[in-house]
Amino acid sequence: MTTEVTAEVANAALDFVLRPALSAQEPPEARGVGRDGVRLLVSAGDGEPAHHRFTDLPGLLDPGDLIVVNNSATLPAAVRLDRLAVHFSTARPDGTWLVELRRRTATATEQYRGGAPGEWLPLPGGATLRLVARETPRLWRAVLDRDVETYLRGYGAPIRYAYVTRDWPIEAYQTVFATVPGSAEMPSAARPFTPELVTALVARGVGIAPITLHTGVASPEKDEPPYAERYAVPEATARLVDLTLGSGRRVVAAGTTVVRALETAAAGGLVTASEGWTTHVVTPATGVRAVTGLITGLHEPRSSHLMMLTAIAGERPLRAAYEAALRERYLWHEFGDAHLILRT
Repeated sequence: MTTEVTAEVANAALDFVLRPALSAQEPPEARGVGRDGVRLLVSAGDGEPAHHRFTDLPGLLDPGDLIVVNNSATLPAAVRLDRLAVHFSTARPDGTWLVELRRRTATATEQYRGGAPGEWLPLPGGATLRLVARETPRLWRAVLDRDVETYLRGYGAPIRYAYVTRDWPIEAYQTVFATVPGSAEMPSAARPFTPELVTALVARGVGIAPITLHTGVASPEKDEPPYAERYAVPEATARLVDLTLGSGRRVVAAGTTVVRALETAAAGGLVTASEGWTTHVVTPATGVRAVTGLITGLHEPRSSHLMMLTAIAGERPLRAAYEAALRERYLWHEFGDAHLILRT
C-alpha cells in the first residue's frame, strides 16, 4: 500500500480525501457498462478485499441467504425556478413537506440560506409554496397548494448534484424493485440489480424480500445526522428475516435504507412488522441485530453512513476496503460502483 493512499484514509475510514475523478458523472450505461456490470468490492472480515463485477453476486452468496431490498420509487423531486431550486424531501403526516431551497449555479445547485417563515414562492405551473418554519438549518416545513406527487410528475426533475454534469431521465434513477413512489433520491444500492440478475439469484436459492423506506434529500454537510424517514417492514419480510437468521443463513441488506428499516423493526430483538417514522441511527455503539451483510455504494468522507458500515464490517475491514477502493479507483455516488460487506 502506498503512503499516499494510507494518508487519504484516516479515523476508521470516516475521514479521507475523495478526488473529483472518482465521482461517477453519469450512469454506467452511458459509459458502455450494463447496470449489473459495475465493479463490486467484497469485504469479509479481516480478509483482503476482493474485486468482482456485480454480475458475480449470485456466486458470492449461498442458497438460503436472503437479500432485503427497498421498493421505494424515486420522485422527480427538484423543481427549478429562475434562480432557485426547491428539493422536496419528505412528506409529513400533517400534510406539510420538508423541502430544501438551493441556489441554481451553472452546473447544478448549492445551498441557499435565505427564506423566511410565511414567505410564498411562486412555482412553475401556477403553483405556490409557503414556507412554514425551519425544521433544521437546511430544511423547511412547507405547504404546496396542490398534491405534491402529482405536481412533481408534471414539473419536477430528478435531484442532481454538481458531480453529475447533465440531466438524466427519471428512469435512470429507478431501481428494478421500485414500486412505491416516495423517495427524494434513489435508494441507489439496488441500482445494479437487473431482472436477469434477480433470476440468477433466485435460481441460486437466494431469497429476495422487500421493505419500504422513502429517502429524504442527501446530506452533503459533514457530521449531519440522518433525518427521520418513513418506512414499512411487512409481516412476510419480518418473518423471512427471522427464519433466515434462525437457520444460520445471511440476511444481506441492499442499501443503508434497508438496514435502517430492519434495525428499527428489530427494536425488541426479533424483527416484527412495523411502519411509521424512524429516527434510528446505526452506529458501532448501537450495533446491528437484523443484518449480517450489506450491499452499498461508496460513501463520502465522514458521512453518517460510514458509522453504519463500521457497525457491520468492523473498523479495520472498513478502512482496508476504502483504501482498496481509492487505490483501485472505484467510482463513488449513485452511478458508481458497489461494495458487498459480509460479516464473518
